[in-house]
Amino acid sequence: MNHLLRGLAPLSDEEWKAVDEEAKKTLKMNLAARRLVDFSGPHGWEASSINLGRVEKAESELRTGVETRRRRVQTLIELRAPFEMSRRELEIVGRGGRDLDLRPVTEAARTIAIAENQVVFNGYSAGHITGIFEAIPESALYLTDDYVRYPEVVAEALGKLRNLGIGGPYGIALGPRCYIGLTETTTGGGYRVYDHVKRLLNGPLVWTPGIDGALVLSVRGGDFELTVGEDFSIGYLSHTSDTVRLYLQESLTFRVLTAEAAIPLRYRNSKAELAPPAGGAAKKRASR
Repeated sequence: MNHLLRGLAPLSDEEWKAVDEEAKKTLKMNLAARRLVDFSGPHGWEASSINLGRVEKAESELRTGVETRRRRVQTLIELRAPFEMSRRELEIVGRGGRDLDLRPVTEAARTIAIAENQVVFNGYSAGHITGIFEAIPESALYLTDDYVRYPEVVAEALGKLRNLGIGGPYGIALGPRCYIGLTETTTGGGYRVYDHVKRLLNGPLVWTPGIDGALVLSVRGGDFELTVGEDFSIGYLSHTSDTVRLYLQESLTFRVLTAEAAIPLRYRNSKAELAPPAGGAAKKRASR
């Protein structure tokens, strides 16, 4: 991929490998939407739009007696997260070291992964993309911090989907607040609420940084489509004697094909949910 200009970067093969692997590891942990919606691609950096199969009447007439219509497409947007690495730190790899500081790569990968999640679930008006939450605001169910009752809300959401004729299997995207609440809460009998919800769904429960609340949806296929041109790639920007500037990028768009195939679960008082899952926290116990 010449447009990435990787050959101009003052990085050895071993240094590139370390950067690429760290980015891949972080992306895999934070990319949630791809586990729940259809994925089309990668179609390459040159891909610019997808065909919608629709037309609209042209604003002016070309010739009397001739109807003129314009075909509609949905353009891809580009996401790019620049970051800067210390060349001295990267040189550790060449000497056989394994403890180099790759935090700039990690942060860039996490940031751009969350951006992709937000495009799919929250939409992006500047890119003419409608997210799943935006497409179905009227069907939302509401949550509280009483996580013992969470399975009741999920069961209600599943009931609504089935009543609409939306088949399974079903999955759930869990914002960090929901994920932490479910994994840390047990019933009076010591049974994790997370496991109860998992049994109800018989499908993936996905930690989803970048969303508020949760989303129950069908994962049968054909309802939601994430289209990717260039998948995540690292390119070169510039360098000095001390640092090298790189970037992580992708191109994508998203479509909701069947809005009825998802039920949002919202908190009435929204909170930011960008923190990773807490580790080692003591479990909260509650009784029915």
